[in-house]
Amino acid sequence: MSTVRKDETAPVRSGSQGLIPAQPGPGEGESVRETARTRSEEAPAQDGGEPGTGAADGTAGSVIAGAGPVGRPGERATVRLRDEGPQEPPRYAPEWLQLREGADAAARAPELLDPLRIRLANLPNRTGGLVVHDLGCGTGSMGRWLAPRLDGAQHWILHDRDPYLLHFAAVASPRSAADGSRVTVETRRGDVARLTPDALAGASLVTASALLDVLTREEAETLADACTGAGCPALLTLSVAGRVDLTPADPLDAEIAEAFNAHQRRDGLLGPDAVTVTCEAFAERGATVRLHPSPWRLGPEQTALTEQWLRGWVGAAVEERPELRDRAERYLSDRLAACAAGTLHVTLHHSDLLALPRPTGGTP
Repeated sequence: MSTVRKDETAPVRSGSQGLIPAQPGPGEGESVRETARTRSEEAPAQDGGEPGTGAADGTAGSVIAGAGPVGRPGERATVRLRDEGPQEPPRYAPEWLQLREGADAAARAPELLDPLRIRLANLPNRTGGLVVHDLGCGTGSMGRWLAPRLDGAQHWILHDRDPYLLHFAAVASPRSAADGSRVTVETRRGDVARLTPDALAGASLVTASALLDVLTREEAETLADACTGAGCPALLTLSVAGRVDLTPADPLDAEIAEAFNAHQRRDGLLGPDAVTVTCEAFAERGATVRLHPSPWRLGPEQTALTEQWLRGWVGAAVEERPELRDRAERYLSDRLAACAAGTLHVTLHHSDLLALPRPTGGTP
């Protein structure tokens, strides 16, 4: 199995749906932002438009409420967890994933890596290298963060619904581990909410970022069933905690946060309850669970990210509570002005979760 290099033009190995053509991936020196923009201009808009894409000021197409910037109609979804109809709005846009990658990397909790390394070092089949399943991989930021922090040969299996993003994640994946060992990769398209222990046979680790809050309780329990059934550790990072601290404070902060949290719980999704529910699910199945905070800390150096996050955060709140619109327009205008001036500081709280199931016979 060959390592995927950034300059390769050959197809990347994929799962049961065949090879992913090389053409959609960004070329050498080309950013995912530029490629996504070209593709979105060529792609037709979704029938009926995209619900929830208006900003608080009524400007269409500026954000997906609660998820981040879309760029323009027709942008591909990064993660879709269920086989629903064409009206399902995309959860993430490629540009958003690129914009947030630095903040994500700075936020993830390195304190969870030592207990993870200890477990991985004691795997019964470690001589064959690690096999890591990255669920809802998007553009592959988790692999770029984690693979160089773990020793030993690694084979990453990247799961997502979008073939373009799978290709980008594969060609932009790390080529070596912390000790210089080889890192290889393959991609699989499919529904990451339908994992089974059999699907994780031989897996050393399951990872995901910003995924738990867009699961239902049933899907979180399915994930816990799969990991504990396979005896496979899970490192699940950057789940929203439902708390935001903004400096300077504004009287509307709490109302916007409350409305946003309610929006995240729509349609039975866990939203800010995700970490609690998932911890309980793993613990009930005999796993040891460790938690650590992983907040974004956004200041003058992250104005582009803060601006787009603000638009999504306020837009989702207004979609949930339309009576906030007039006050939210003033609020967003003031917050964006402070962001541009470099005087706004935001702490967006997340949690990282490490679940260590009981090892099963002969399986990690």
